[in-house]
Amino acid sequence: MTPFLTLEGRRALITGGTSGAGAATVALFKALGARVLTTARTRPADFSGAAFVEADLTTKAGVQTVVDAVNRELGGLDILVNVLGGSSAPSGGFSVLTDEEWDKEFNLNFFPAVRLDRALLPAMIAQGSGVVIHVTSIQRNLPLPEATTGYASAKAALNTYSKSLSKEVSPKGVRVVRVSPGWIADRGSNGLALRIAEQAGISYDDAVQVIMRSLGGIPLGRPAAPQEVADLIAFLASDRASSITGSEHVIDGGTVPTS
Repeated sequence: MTPFLTLEGRRALITGGTSGAGAATVALFKALGARVLTTARTRPADFSGAAFVEADLTTKAGVQTVVDAVNRELGGLDILVNVLGGSSAPSGGFSVLTDEEWDKEFNLNFFPAVRLDRALLPAMIAQGSGVVIHVTSIQRNLPLPEATTGYASAKAALNTYSKSLSKEVSPKGVRVVRVSPGWIADRGSNGLALRIAEQAGISYDDAVQVIMRSLGGIPLGRPAAPQEVADLIAFLASDRASSITGSEHVIDGGTVPTS
């Protein structure tokens, strides 16, 4: 009997694949039969199970390193999943966001996807098939002015770019979809909740509630787990989603109050 979902033999690049949702996606793709290459700035000592290339994707040289590794290790690509993202911007609103901080946000959250697409999509178009998944964020609709203006703006740019790209390449056989998570965490990786609990002298569960209140509440009552985000990505990358392109798929437990 054919399994409901398989990625058997598919060649996949997953960026940001050493922690959180990225690591969960790498593990799931491997379990579903894909040949996976992943990348990060440094390789964790305990990392195993997938081909790995060390590269800084915030730079043009780092992107080229990854592109070369894709061609060398996989001989081409069927699935590109851009999970890479994050923010180190200081709190304090717009006035503390210097040109350097703005550059950091876009060089991490926008340009790696653009550059990888530009380098890798022509081969997908030539073979007449492929899937590109850009992990964006509900922050594009729900920015937190105190600390995430730059990050939210970069993710909004990625969202708009992805929609335009889908219109261009979907007629050529390449699907482009967006996955927009809300807060992703589990007890093992939720450093923010652990830090709040320690600083405030409260329990981990109470710290989770503090974060959820800052987001305006999560109707589901908890953040998404990395594995849940990986499940959605895998479905969208599979033939089960063969008619889905150009769309955004939100996984936020109901955080965004409007559709």
